[in-house]
Amino acid sequence: MKAVVLAAGEGVRLQPLTATRPKHLIKVGGKPILEHCFDALKAAGINEVIVVIHYMGDVIRQHFGDGKQFGLRIEYVEQKAVLGTGNAVSVAESYIDDDFLLVYGDLLFDKSIVKNVLDTYEKEKPAATMAVVPVDNPESYGIVDIENNNHVKRIVEKPNREEAPTNLANAGVFVFPKEIFAKVKETSASSRGEWEITDAISLLAKEGKTVFAVKVPRDDWMDIGRPWDLFEANSWMLNRMIHRVLGQVEEGAHLIGPVTVAETARIRSGAYIEGPAFIDEESDIGPNCYIRPCTSIGKKVRIGNACEIKNSIIMDKVHIGHLSYVGDSIIGESCNFGAGTITANYRLDSGTISMMVKDKVIDSGRRKLGTILGDNVKTGINALIMPGVKVGNNSCIGPDVIVYRDVPANTLLLLKQSIEERKL
Repeated sequence: MKAVVLAAGEGVRLQPLTATRPKHLIKVGGKPILEHCFDALKAAGINEVIVVIHYMGDVIRQHFGDGKQFGLRIEYVEQKAVLGTGNAVSVAESYIDDDFLLVYGDLLFDKSIVKNVLDTYEKEKPAATMAVVPVDNPESYGIVDIENNNHVKRIVEKPNREEAPTNLANAGVFVFPKEIFAKVKETSASSRGEWEITDAISLLAKEGKTVFAVKVPRDDWMDIGRPWDLFEANSWMLNRMIHRVLGQVEEGAHLIGPVTVAETARIRSGAYIEGPAFIDEESDIGPNCYIRPCTSIGKKVRIGNACEIKNSIIMDKVHIGHLSYVGDSIIGESCNFGAGTITANYRLDSGTISMMVKDKVIDSGRRKLGTILGDNVKTGINALIMPGVKVGNNSCIGPDVIVYRDVPANTLLLLKQSIEERKL
């Protein structure tokens, strides 16, 4: 059976990270989100994949190529415009000859979910099968109404909380017959001008066809919609992966719990690393620094003396100068921190931290949340970035500047001083 993987979307809510990379290539646990998806497919015995691309599709194509080095055969098809999941599926029609698996490529899910959906489809022989997962915020998902022992009755997109028929969300893993393409053509565009695969499923159910819902555990599935979801995703992967220490660990360094140190990485004396943690190739850590749990450090990263990194994602080629603190933050590629840079992650009043997402201020619900930096951001000595602040690509924060609000891309912030000179 072939798999169709949807990887066309931009991931606007994850900016500035997605200004320079597609959402699907953001790394958690040392691998791009899309690669984790491919791993789950391989574990279920699927090795032929059609990837639907659009936003920065050439970057995805260049990264994965024909799939050979990942143990897959990958073909690509472009969605000319992002017109919904139904439209995305339809562009793959010419590549499909039989029943196929469909997955959303911007989710994390355990390999058991794919297997359960496939097994149920083979056993029950329904018109279609879909995974559903319990969620706490049904207003953010397509909610599945079920009846008669897990038969799908309808799917309601992002209902008001009080009007949601269940708390079971569309988990983005399906098995369809080839006939689903005809059903997509019978649907109409939503108010947003998009054709949704869930409307085609509802149409099947309305016609009396059996659409079977497979309930999956919430702990085995992860949605990544907002910047702070990446922390949960990173922790989710770090706690599931097999860790190995292959690189140079100097005498006097301490690794506690599950830690991966890549073959060409170096951990200097006095470093104290608590797992789960991941340190990628050619990175140089320490001396005398503290890497706290649920931290992923990319390739060619330098973390200097007496730094502390907590629950963060540090992307490739980042340099963090000595005496700096990074907490609950995501640092884009090739950022450079001057000594003593601080990313604050806690409010003085202990309240939850809000962040600007798609021009709206959203309460993250988190009491610990630092900063999100795009690529190539530079900070001067003793710069301080307050909780929940985002800084766009290629911006510079001058020495001693305190950043209280989001900084656009390509912006320089400097502290103006007034110095009075007197004769003694």
